[in-house]
Amino acid sequence: VQLQASGGGLVQAGGSLRLSCAASGRTFRLNTMGWFRQAPGKEREFVARVTWRNAITYYADSVKGRFTISVDNAKNMLYLQMNSLKPEDTAVYYCAGSPDLVVVTTAAAYDYWGQGTLVTVSS
Repeated sequence: VQLQASGGGLVQAGGSLRLSCAASGRTFRLNTMGWFRQAPGKEREFVARVTWRNAITYYADSVKGRFTISVDNAKNMLYLQMNSLKPEDTAVYYCAGSPDLVVVTTAAAYDYWGQGTLVTVSS
């Protein structure tokens, strides 16, 4: 499975962005998809996850109510709608996929990774 993330950019605080992640290859293997982010000098952190087939979602507390993760498995696409962005949301965002039903928030649970897309939120 190959993942390609896109949609990052520069936005003012309070603004919105939508990230996309295109999946290709043996996408039938996918069970759980997630978004992670990594700010400069910090570890990669969990943002949100969704099950590929029945769209059950789970969010980090820091983004709950502001971000929405979704899938369109007919198009092999994963999305992250980000609203009410804050400067502390600035990071490189990565999409990830797993053939397993993931119930933890650790990056090690995912086998497939996109290349990352930079989101910068100015104050």
